[in-house]
Amino acid sequence: MMKIFQVYILLFLTACSVLFPKNNVQENNPDSIVNDIGMEFVLVQPGTMTVGKIDIECPTFPDTRDVPDSEKWTEEDFKICQEMAKRDSREGFLVSISEPYYIGKYEVTQGQWKKVMGSNPSHFQGEKVAGDSDLHPVENVTWEDANSFIQKLNEMDPACTYRLPTEFEWEYAARAGAEELLSWSETGKQAWIQKSDKGTTIAVGQMKPNPWGLHDMLGNVWEWVEDFYNEDIFAHPIPPVSGEVHVLKGGSFISDVTNATYFFHGGGPGNGYDVGFRVVREVK
Repeated sequence: MMKIFQVYILLFLTACSVLFPKNNVQENNPDSIVNDIGMEFVLVQPGTMTVGKIDIECPTFPDTRDVPDSEKWTEEDFKICQEMAKRDSREGFLVSISEPYYIGKYEVTQGQWKKVMGSNPSHFQGEKVAGDSDLHPVENVTWEDANSFIQKLNEMDPACTYRLPTEFEWEYAARAGAEELLSWSETGKQAWIQKSDKGTTIAVGQMKPNPWGLHDMLGNVWEWVEDFYNEDIFAHPIPPVSGEVHVLKGGSFISDVTNATYFFHGGGPGNGYDVGFRVVREVK
């Protein structure tokens, strides 16, 4: 039964989630902007995506004459796999992003937090990190802390409107046009993950950006979004209007490749020391 489970998990993690970006006319807004405290934002155009689609297929029954007995699948093994695949496949649902928005090119840094809040709640600062800790993501912040930062940022820059992204805005930006989940090797290039032995975050922007130029959407620190958590590992078509905790996305430096993905979500508060956020700036 273990051999079925191992192959089944691999099939599950390579399941497809499809994104169909629209060919929208570019609005009269620059592709990127920087505000007065050095936060850089990237313009994201509207489009649609299919969220939560899992299309699992079991392999066909092969010729196993040259396969060791310990690795051979029986007809019963394949039957069980097919039953599990049918049970756990999901059609997913279509989500439309109807308005353009700017999203932070990087996670909010400790230096930016200090400029706005005058303090630094982060665990990984000073001698606990290599290099300038002001360039590391701020962490050890609650959802309420993140919104306090955004409230003060709006007061400092009243001509603009800043907020947390919705979960669907976050996922749309993280996918960056991807039609499938990232391969494990590509995830390792984009995400600072499985670094519990290193014991620390890294400065933002050190890993490979996604195709839309956004850094650290996966790994480094989990990121707060606006939505309440639905007590499920997947988003639902209609987010809950209330709840006990809010959603975290993207995984952190101590996550593995199964958590560092736009596909799943978690509910806060998380570990604290590996939880941060990035900000949306609305298009005028």
